[in-house]
Amino acid sequence: MIGFFLLSLPVFGVIGVGWAATRAHLLTSGALDALNVFSFRFALPALVLRLIAAQPLRQTFNPRFYAGYLTSGVIVFVLVLLASRLVAARTVAAAGAHATTATVSNLGFLGPPLMLAFFGERGAGPLAMAILAEIMVLLSLGGVLMGANGNARHGIVSLILRGTVFNPVVAAIVLGAVLAGTDVALPEAVTRFLAFLGGAAGPTALFALGGALALQRLDRNTAVAACLISLVKLFFYPLLTWLVLKYVLKLEPFWVQAGVLIASLPSAGNIYVLAQRYEADPPRVSAAILLSTIASVGTFPCAAWLVLH
Repeated sequence: MIGFFLLSLPVFGVIGVGWAATRAHLLTSGALDALNVFSFRFALPALVLRLIAAQPLRQTFNPRFYAGYLTSGVIVFVLVLLASRLVAARTVAAAGAHATTATVSNLGFLGPPLMLAFFGERGAGPLAMAILAEIMVLLSLGGVLMGANGNARHGIVSLILRGTVFNPVVAAIVLGAVLAGTDVALPEAVTRFLAFLGGAAGPTALFALGGALALQRLDRNTAVAACLISLVKLFFYPLLTWLVLKYVLKLEPFWVQAGVLIASLPSAGNIYVLAQRYEADPPRVSAAILLSTIASVGTFPCAAWLVLH
């Protein structure tokens, strides 16, 4: 157990450094924005493109894994949506935001460093498919529901397109798959360039994530909802993913382990952007993102120990 915690400690440690630097006013919001732009639009796509293009397509993409992982996410999404709408009496927009927060993981910033730490470069395949499932399907569905407010319909389609179809990480996955599927090898100089640029992805993304978390708050009014959403995200979602991949689809251990760990990641920060723009309960969404990220410092190593031990 200690070994799994120590393996993930550097990743969460960099988040802590970013949080501390922001709390100490060593970083401005403009500096955080610049780090986010660099890591998300340049470094992370370079890392993903190099990893996907370097592996045989049949080894990277598993249709049964994709179907199982997406099915698990859709089930959790629908259950949270119904519970928030019918039990907690939230609006459609708020319920959609809660469901999205409970199912869309921080795959861009936390996924690559943690999956590489536990699985090496082979972890890029399941991570890429999880990105396609959660970003292209679940986040899009959540965005449509969040835009259900009568005064917020304008711009929802273009915003979703920018966040999915024109997402630079998604574009890198597609391009990498094309190169891998056609057996087109990247020139050595290009590979070295991508490796150099992609090497900055982990530290900058994690540092920026810590800075963003330092600006978020958790109070009494949002604590209960944040706890429930985080509980679903960090426990129920990974558990259902494990049951579907292991017992329903009977996949190989590697795919089961990777799926569970990906589902165990905390909620993605970009959900808050949608929730804030469309007035879809942004305080509770922000609180759930913050709480799930803090809790994952302990829950992620536990999940890794359970599936890899």
